[in-house]
Amino acid sequence: MLEAEAEGVPSEEQQHQVGPEDTPPAAPAEGTEERAVESGAAPSAAPEEGTEEQLEEAGEAPVLHTTTAPAEVPTARTEEPAAVPVLDTTGPVEAPNGQTEEPAAKEGGAVPTQHTVSSVESPVDQFKHRKFFVLRPGTLNQALKDVEALVDKEVDGSVHSIWLMAEVDHWNNEKERIVLITDSSLLVCKYDFVMFSVDYIQRIALNFVDRISYGAFSFPKRSLLRRDGEGVRVFWDRLREPSFISRWNPFATDFPFTTFTYHPVRNISDKFAALCDIQSFRDQLKDAAQRSHARKPVPGKANGVLLLNQNILIEAYVGLMSFLGNQNKLGYSMARGNIGF
Repeated sequence: MLEAEAEGVPSEEQQHQVGPEDTPPAAPAEGTEERAVESGAAPSAAPEEGTEEQLEEAGEAPVLHTTTAPAEVPTARTEEPAAVPVLDTTGPVEAPNGQTEEPAAKEGGAVPTQHTVSSVESPVDQFKHRKFFVLRPGTLNQALKDVEALVDKEVDGSVHSIWLMAEVDHWNNEKERIVLITDSSLLVCKYDFVMFSVDYIQRIALNFVDRISYGAFSFPKRSLLRRDGEGVRVFWDRLREPSFISRWNPFATDFPFTTFTYHPVRNISDKFAALCDIQSFRDQLKDAAQRSHARKPVPGKANGVLLLNQNILIEAYVGLMSFLGNQNKLGYSMARGNIGF
């Protein structure tokens, strides 16, 4: 009997082994998941569906088999593939198209360059850089050296400050000038920025300066001219008035005053803004004139400088020559283009 029972046990195991082979072909289609787990046939089903290996590793295989497997397997398939592309496309796929700028922005590399490019000079500033010779590299430094070399230490003393301005004559003509304030003199220099040479220097003794007026420009009522902005006028002989011939002579230089205004390149940079600052020039000129009056008083003349805030009158009516000259910047060293004769 024991032998019969021992022989009967393998017969049942053989039934389990032979059963799947003798079953009709429709049986594996319906219960392939349960038999794959019990008999160890999961590797055959895993390559087809790709879900049982992940579920067995996570320990959730019994849960999926107890519930409706066909309904949950698609959900597991849709969730996992949806998560995988998101992780993969963040780096290699989308970065070349639209996300190359974001990492640069986080690192701080591309954003500053974009801001600097957006703050490029306006077309007006670019025009000034191309046309005005004073803005060419090294031109201003060479001009200042040439002008300082002509300062007479015995007469003028040491140089306190240098300014880049535009002189306005009695016919409203603008002319480019370099102005120096020294211990004893106010030097107004006409410098040729093309040939790097000083054409002439006007020397005004500071102990003779008696008035400095600051304000907007004004013209007679019947004048056709207009000028915006502000200026500074320096007087050094209040007892002498310009003659009638000098007023109507556009080339007259015997006026007892001179007028300055802002240079057109003052807004290019901070360096030129400091060189063309009219208010700072007025204050430093007043202090230098006060010291000169105290050091070298003029006999028979009241010492001191009177600072006035009033409009600067230019007695010009038609001013056709000044209109053409100021519009074309004929008083400045500029590139005029290819002009031949």
